[in-house]
Amino acid sequence: MDLRKINYKDKLLVIVKGDITREEVDAIVNAANSYLKHGGGVAGAIVRAGGHIIQRESDEYVKRYGPVPTGHVAVTGAGHLKAQYVIHAVGPRWGEGNEDEKLSLAVYNSLLKAEELRLKSISLPAISSGIFGFPKERCARVFFETIKKYIDEHPGGSLEVIRLCNIDEETSNIFHRVSFDYFK
Repeated sequence: MDLRKINYKDKLLVIVKGDITREEVDAIVNAANSYLKHGGGVAGAIVRAGGHIIQRESDEYVKRYGPVPTGHVAVTGAGHLKAQYVIHAVGPRWGEGNEDEKLSLAVYNSLLKAEELRLKSISLPAISSGIFGFPKERCARVFFETIKKYIDEHPGGSLEVIRLCNIDEETSNIFHRVSFDYFK
């Protein structure tokens, strides 16, 4: 369910309460760990819905390139999902230090990777706000600041739609409420 649609500099930002595995976008973002082991949370749901090919491709990525540093991303196919790609973004664990900066980097790099792939649409969950313990309202603020910065720095890029999709009501409502502090 779309909670709010925001037009900002010819881009559409949508706050969504829903299941990211059902998003009809070019890429969905997975809130991943450095080893791309997709056991629980959003990651587990993505593998359950998209198939174990996503985990196999993730394992191959780590074998080839090593663990993904916090703030960075890796890309796999999306298996049986409607999306073409899964962008695995490694967010920070709350308490490890420089969490805001690392989360901002994970969001920014997710958008940058989508742009590099010439995608038109992407859907992101509230990276790090679940089992990694990042406070949800603070997470939303980092997301909106980073998305605004990204759009300002990449006018005319291929990305047209950025969806912020969370399955739980609490996170969805926080993102909806906080969005008004950044987009009137």
